[in-house]
Amino acid sequence: MRSIWRTLDRDTVGGIAAVLLAVAVIGVSYGATAVGWGFPMWLPVVLSVLVLAGSAEFLFLGILATGGNPFAAVLAGLVVNARHLPYGLSLPTVTGAGPRRLLGTHVMNDEAVAVALAQTDPDRRRAAYWLCGLGVAIVWPGGAALGALIGSLVPDTDAFGLDAVFPAVLAALVVPALRDRATRWAVAVGVVLALVSAPVLPQGLPVLCALVGLFAAHRLLPRTRDAAPDASR
Repeated sequence: MRSIWRTLDRDTVGGIAAVLLAVAVIGVSYGATAVGWGFPMWLPVVLSVLVLAGSAEFLFLGILATGGNPFAAVLAGLVVNARHLPYGLSLPTVTGAGPRRLLGTHVMNDEAVAVALAQTDPDRRRAAYWLCGLGVAIVWPGGAALGALIGSLVPDTDAFGLDAVFPAVLAALVVPALRDRATRWAVAVGVVLALVSAPVLPQGLPVLCALVGLFAAHRLLPRTRDAAPDASR
């Protein structure tokens, strides 16, 4: 952990802290929603520790809440989490080896991958991944537990706009990478695929389609940065 603080600068740590705050807020919404659907308080907390994947957990409980088959709910969660396959391929060295790799794979999530890919060298990438991944493993269950506790008092946390915090923080992380022209085109391909597939595919699958298209486009297009100078340097 000490090497993480030595490797990352203050701005990166601050960005990760903002991500963790957003995850905690969404965790509160998740716990409250689960209790509002009639599930026991312990269920969202246990799922948040064992699964550690918010979209899969929301989908799993949502299917059960509408009377769906538990096996179908599990299968849907696995399909949504299939996006972790390209995640692992894009970050093959950050999780380490042996028992450490098991933990590193478990804490792999959208946020940790996003902040890791935003770094410029392997050491910073590894440090950002572990700081964010372990942070999410703490604040997501914590937020779910808090949300489950207050769910009976505030059953509809979405009324406060908490669901807007998470996308806003991720967008702030992505914007700096858009200086690269190839990245902009790859993102455009992913957005188009998500919009086209959203009306016809189950929840979660449009994201997977967008990821596949984004990675394919990013591999095929040459990487060239715009000529405008970087004012931050």
